[in-house]
Order: sequence, then C-alpha cells, then structure tokens
Amino acid sequence: MIDFIFKPFEEMTDEDYARIGFKSGLEVHQQLDTEKKLFCRCPSGKYSKNYNAEILRHMRPTLSELGEYDGTALMEFKTKKNIIYRIHHDSVCTYEMDDTPPFMINEEALDKAIAIGILMNCSIIDELHIARKQYLDGSIPTGFQRTAIFGVNGWIKYKDRKINIIQISIEEDSCREISDIGHNRYYNTDRLGMPLIETVTAPEMRTPFEVMEVCEILSALVRSTGLVRTGAGAAREDVNVSVEGGTRIEIKGVPSIKRIPILTYNEAMRQWNLLRLREELHRRGITPDTFKAKVDNVTKCLRKTKYEPIKNALKEGLKINCVTLCGFKDLLRWQTQTNTYFAKEISDRVRVIACLTTLPNIIHSDSASETISNSEWQTIKKVVGAQKEDTLVIVWGDEKDAETGANEIIIRAREATIGVPSETRQALKDGTNGFERILPGPDRMYPDTDLPPEKITIERVNKLKQILPEPIWEREEWYRELKIPNDVIRPLAISKFANLFKKLVKDFNINPKVASIALIHYPKRIKKKLKKSIDFTEEVFLNIFELFKKGVITREGILLEMMNYATNGTLSSKNPQKIISDKELSEIIQESKAELERLTIINPDKKTHVLMGIIMNKVRGKIDGSKVYKLIKEN
Repeated sequence: MIDFIFKPFEEMTDEDYARIGFKSGLEVHQQLDTEKKLFCRCPSGKYSKNYNAEILRHMRPTLSELGEYDGTALMEFKTKKNIIYRIHHDSVCTYEMDDTPPFMINEEALDKAIAIGILMNCSIIDELHIARKQYLDGSIPTGFQRTAIFGVNGWIKYKDRKINIIQISIEEDSCREISDIGHNRYYNTDRLGMPLIETVTAPEMRTPFEVMEVCEILSALVRSTGLVRTGAGAAREDVNVSVEGGTRIEIKGVPSIKRIPILTYNEAMRQWNLLRLREELHRRGITPDTFKAKVDNVTKCLRKTKYEPIKNALKEGLKINCVTLCGFKDLLRWQTQTNTYFAKEISDRVRVIACLTTLPNIIHSDSASETISNSEWQTIKKVVGAQKEDTLVIVWGDEKDAETGANEIIIRAREATIGVPSETRQALKDGTNGFERILPGPDRMYPDTDLPPEKITIERVNKLKQILPEPIWEREEWYRELKIPNDVIRPLAISKFANLFKKLVKDFNINPKVASIALIHYPKRIKKKLKKSIDFTEEVFLNIFELFKKGVITREGILLEMMNYATNGTLSSKNPQKIISDKELSEIIQESKAELERLTIINPDKKTHVLMGIIMNKVRGKIDGSKVYKLIKEN
C-alpha cells in the first residue's frame, strides 16, 4: 500500500526520502581540453553559429550483436525525422559525416582521461576497446557514438563516506540541437567529435541535495586538474532517479548543478504518484491483462466545432481520432509532478513520437478547461459507445501522425497499469521533466570493427600519476585547518593557483588568508572594476608577493600592484609604492586632523571614521590600515 503523500519541496525531510526509497546516481560528461578532436585531426573547441552547408540524413536502427533491436532506436525510427546538419568547413571533416574511417584515438585526450580516472581512484584497464553506441535521435551523423571504458571501480570522498564510481569512459561529443519542430530536427556540428569523459556513479545518493553536492565534488575534482574545458556546455550532467517500486529514470539536459534538487524531487514525486495511479487502476480492476482501449475516427462529429485548434485542423484537411480509455474516468487529472498531471505524460508521447508538436496536441473528457462543447462530447461518446466510467482522448494530425498519436496514447495508458516505464526524460525550466525517449538498453552497444584494441601499460599509468594534484577533499581539509575564508575554499581548491598558494604559505611564509584572498578575490574585484578579465600568471603573483614578503609593499599594496598590472600590463616593481615611516605617518595624521577641523561634522561620534578616511586616501597601499587606526586612537 503506497500511503505516503508528497509534501512541498521545502518541507521534505531526509526521513521522507528514506520512506520512499529515494536513490540517485550521476552520469557526468566533461569535455577534455585538447588541441584536436578524438578520432580525426580537426581542431577542437572551435564554436560558430555560421555554417557553409546543410546535410540531410534519415536514421535507421541496426541489429545488435545478438540480433536484437534497441527499444530507443525503434522509437526514434517511428518519428520519421528529417535530420539536418549545419556544417562549417573549419570544424568538420568527412569523418564526422561517416564518409571516411576514423583516425587512431587522440593520445593526448586518452592521457588526460586516464589521469582523471586515476584521481577518481579507478582501476585502469590494461586494454582499451572502442565500442559503438547507437544514437538515432540524430545527435551524431553516423548514427552511433564511439566510446570506450578505461576505468572501473573507483570512488570519491563525500562527507563521512565514499561514493562509488562504476565506470569512466572516453567518447566523442555529439552535435548541438538547434530546433526540433514537427518532422524536422536541426543540429549544429561545431562541437561534434570533441573528446569528453563520462563518469558514472553508483546510485548511492539518498536525497536530492546529496545528488547536487556529489555533482559539485565531481565537477571540482576534474577542474582541479587543469585538463578539462570550462565554460558553457563544457560540462553536462544526467541524473538517474528511482524510488522503491519504481525504476531508473534518466533526466537529461540538466542546465545547472543548482537545479538538481528540484528536478530529482519532482521525478521522485512523479514515480511515487505513478505507483499510486497503478494501485487505483488495479482497484478499479484494470490490469495489463484487462486493459481495454479503442480508436475511432470522429472527424465528421466535429465538422462544425468552434474549438479553434480542431477548427483549424479541419481547414487543413487533417484527421481527428478519438481514443476511448475504458475505466479511466478522471485519471488524466491525476497529479504526477508539481502542477503537472497524467495527461501530460500522454501529451508528451504524442509530441515526441507522433511529432505533433503544436500544443495542445490532445484534449480529453477529464479536462475541466473549456475545449469542445459539452454537446460535442456527448455526441462523440454516443458514436464511439463510451460508458460513463470511460475517458475520451482526442488527437488530430495528418492520417499517419493521427494514427501514430492514437497508438501512443493507448501504449502510455496501458503502461500506467504496470507502473513506471523506463524512460529518458528532459529537464524543464520549471523544475519538472518531460518525456524524451525510451530508456536505452544494452542492445544499443556493439564492438567497433574500424579500430583495434590499444594496450594501456603500467608505465603509462605511473607516469600520469606524477602530474596529478592531490584530491580536492584533501586540499579543502588543509584550507579549513588554515582558517582561510569559507567562500574561498572551493574556488581555491579548483584554481590553477592551488599549487602557488601552497608555495606562498610554505616557502614564502605568507599569511594563508592574505594569499588566498589575493589569488581568488582580488582578480574578481579588478574584473568588476575594469569590466574585463585579466590573465594573472604565476610569475606576476610571485613578483608581487616577493615585494610583500620583503616589506616593500603592504597587504593593500598587493591589490594596487595587481591593478597596476591589469591597467598598464606591467608591474611597478622597480618603483613600487613603498611603505612610509612612522615619522611620515605622524605628520600626515597631524595634517589630516587640521583638515578635519575645517569640516562640519553633524555626528561627533563619526569624527574618528572621517579622519580615518582622510588619512587612508593619502597613505593607501603605503601602510596597513590597522596601524593607522591604532595611531589615531592613541592620539
């Protein structure tokens, strides 16, 4: 008996998620920072919205090694999509279009991938085998992606436990989808073939917030190596979610790590509510064996309708079908996600598989909103022979799409009697998700006969171990011991200056707080003021901190030296703003007090602060403010 009722997102507790058996795992895709692509020698990382040509393809499924078709491939084939690729001569060659065989794997990419696998404590396999993974959505022109597992059985540290890494693969990136309307889907091929790694965790996260936090650790870990690309689209994560009695659902296209909690909450709610729906159907005596539905053409019944979508469909000569779902009365209004109902599960299938993308693409008799008139519903019920406990669903399109749409309505309704169908679902802006395709199975994978296996020697692995940083959780633990500001800890752990920080603290004896703020916060302040990013090198920082260590410049002088470099492109090392003497400071204080006496101060309690401001305008960068304040108080 599924008796738990979902609470609003903000009210759910860890105990609530344990009650429903929440489990989640991650599939994190991260582009590697390489000069060339993975299986050709085209340049990597050349993005452009411009294109020189368009290529049309139609995708067809192929048999697996066991002589079976993958369910996802068959579903995509039903959509009858025209796949149009927009290509640019600077970033695509005949390999990507499947007109020439692949080159041997990019060894730079493989080295960087293996190094990251080592950092995740994976066992690196001794022989790399390239496989083909079918993708009939058109995201790869060949219809398959070349991929290879190179690491297994790894782990990362999370709080007081370990999260297991099932496997990590190296593979070629796919195209960027531009639009998908009706039977036409457009792709930009600029990122196609770029090397990336896919990290798959075990389903060991127990709450939506744990999923987010583990994803942040994985992201930080790979960024700390300096071996990966950063920026929009360089990293993408898919989230797998299930509840007790449900099944693994993959949410693709998660737009940001911060959105993971609400997305996984809604998917858990969806699965739980679909299980409750199954119970209700069984209570009504509707099981997979007793399920009944039928399709009727009701075009003539609606020839005089005033409902605009169907009125327009009739003008275009489209066909209107009515699906009778026996015993389903009021169930299309069954809540699945936040402000989302079972009718959307059906509408999504019709949109994706029948390609009826103009919404609404269905209407139903459970709807409380105004669609066709009540008399028209009654006429249709009489014509199709519906009973009062039945629900009617109307779909329209050309003859083929209307038939496909009606069949998908029946398929999805029958699945409700079973529970939660295995699907890949799309992340939506409101935190809910929508149907994308049937969840792929093992039949989509088969060996690649174009590329031979490649040995991965122990010597290669040992050599790569030498270039790796320590894991970020070890860095962060040390930073906390140094008591540097909390908002600096994670950015510093993944920064290219993490090793420089260690050198400044251990070799230069620089205060950790001063060093960390200078390396992380000061560049941000300068970027905000100058409205541009400045590439501060390790050499620049070393020169500045050398002056600070010798007492030539103050802590505030560090920022001034950085600003001078950002503005003029050079350091003022030969003539920096030197620290003033106590005698010079005393004279400036007396001079500033005289200036203060000439001012009208409304609030006497503020006189010290005003005086401090006058003095600091004259000595900023030449002496620490704490010393100035101390001398003012003494005077």
